[in-house]
Amino acid sequence: MAKHRAPEGGPTDFDAATTALVDVTGDYTIDVAHTRIGIRARHAMVTTVRGAFTDFAGEAHLDVLHPEASRVTIRIRTASIDTGQADRDAHLRSPDFLDVERYPEIVFRSTDVEQVEDDTYEVSGDLTIRDMTRPVMVEFTLTGSAKDPFGNTRVGFEGALAIKRSDWGLTWNTPLDTGGVLVSDRIQVEFDVSVIRSA
Repeated sequence: MAKHRAPEGGPTDFDAATTALVDVTGDYTIDVAHTRIGIRARHAMVTTVRGAFTDFAGEAHLDVLHPEASRVTIRIRTASIDTGQADRDAHLRSPDFLDVERYPEIVFRSTDVEQVEDDTYEVSGDLTIRDMTRPVMVEFTLTGSAKDPFGNTRVGFEGALAIKRSDWGLTWNTPLDTGGVLVSDRIQVEFDVSVIRSA
């Protein structure tokens, strides 16, 4: 059993994903209401703080037969960071971190898509934070596809990306008396994405 997971058959298990559609090739937009872009960082080297961006948009082109022709773009409004604590969010929006007045967006643009397993794709691309662009790779898993009750073709993906924030100039920190620092350099960005095929 994996760490931090409910036992098999436990009350928090989800129902099995639906993969009802064979060919989901087409153009899509991110369904913001059913998508989460989250972040995780270590605080004081003893616990994990979680948050999410609440204002974002994105488009994707999916090609089942030729995955390398697929592509995705995601634009995130930095001021929408929400960790559930107003003072912390204000600090994250300040020049110490995201500097939202000068850098209102984080952007990810794919440059290559490679299918590595039946439902797993390695999406390489350029991640821009504070006007600094660096290459990254996100492993996405196709979590399902279906026609929803409103007639929309809907596809789901999950992925995660671990980065060092200092690589994008986010270097603020405070040393701890007991060693280590207040905020981890390494952070994780989490994607739980639902996309809808464009009309």
